Order: sequence, then C-alpha cells, then structure tokens
Amino acid sequence: MPPFLVGKGKGWMSAEYGMLPGSTNTRKARDKAGKVDGRSVEIQRLIGRSLRAIFNLDKLGERTLWIDCDVLEADGGTRTASINGAFVAVIDALHSLKDQIPPIKEIVRDSVAAISVGLLDDVELLDLEYVEDRDAEVDLNLVMTGSGQFIEVQGTGEEATFSRSQLDRLLKLGSAGIAGVTAAQKKALGPAWPLR
Repeated sequence: MPPFLVGKGKGWMSAEYGMLPGSTNTRKARDKAGKVDGRSVEIQRLIGRSLRAIFNLDKLGERTLWIDCDVLEADGGTRTASINGAFVAVIDALHSLKDQIPPIKEIVRDSVAAISVGLLDDVELLDLEYVEDRDAEVDLNLVMTGSGQFIEVQGTGEEATFSRSQLDRLLKLGSAGIAGVTAAQKKALGPAWPLR
C-alpha cells in the first residue's frame, strides 16, 4: 500500500507503463537503473487516474493492484490502448480475487475507455496512427466512462490553434470511438463483464 493509505482499509490501483526496445521502428533504449523517462511517468499517472475514477476503492480492501502496461508494438495511441487493456486486466484480476473481496458489482461503478482524435489537414481523425499523430495539427486524447462521463481530456495544438466548433466535433467523434472500444471490452470479457 502507498504509505498515505496504510491502515485506512482502502485499496489502490497504480500502473507501470513502458515501451519495450523492439516496439518501435528504431530500437528504444531500456530505462536504466530504475529511472523512468518523463513521458512514461506521465502516462503511468494517466492510466492510474483513469482506473481509480471508476472503481470504489473503499470496497477493495487494503491492497494495491499494479497494472503492467508493456507496449510490444507501438503505432500511435499507446497510452489510450493501455487504458483500454488495463480495464479488462483489472476486471480479470478482480475475478481471481472474488473469494477475498465483496461482489465485483460493488467495486466497479462504470467502465473506462480511451481513444485519440486529431486534426490533420483540417480533417478530423479517430485513433490516429503514428504517421498521422506525428503530423497532426491538433492532438487530443479522450478518456471516458462507458456511460459517457469524461474522466480526462488532453488536447493541444501542435504549432496550430483550434476553434470551439472543432473541439466539439473532435469530442463527438471521440465519444463515438469510446462507445466502440467499450463494446470491444464487453465482448472480450464476455460473462465477466461487471456492469449488468
């Protein structure tokens, strides 16, 4: 348990994220001597926040679930893909603990999914590939619950600006993408889907 939660009877979820050396076209060096680069730390925090937003940690008991997100093949959207897979992994983990915890439906308040959207040559794109992400004028990562609530919106203009109407269209496109990811998560979990 993190020191600030010891003895509180509350659970915690934390993520570790890393891109493996063969995950990109050019070899990525491994983190050295336990030092994690700033990008990885930021993504780890994003994954942890996204998961903690939809779980009732008071019902988890005094335990920490560590979610390992190792990128085997990177082609853009690794932080969003990590969140999507992490939700499925946590549900699997909770099922393995079912004799030690309350019913899963008491722990899981909603599902969580993430997707990237962006503007490239003034065209709105969903789930950008690396070459699109690299050249996009606007890059936005969206994290939402299955019921349509926002958890996090990370958006930035890359040497460009964007209007409110463009932002609204990107959010609408991203919301539709989140619905598709949520359906895929539900299919992957099958009868283990916790929200009925």
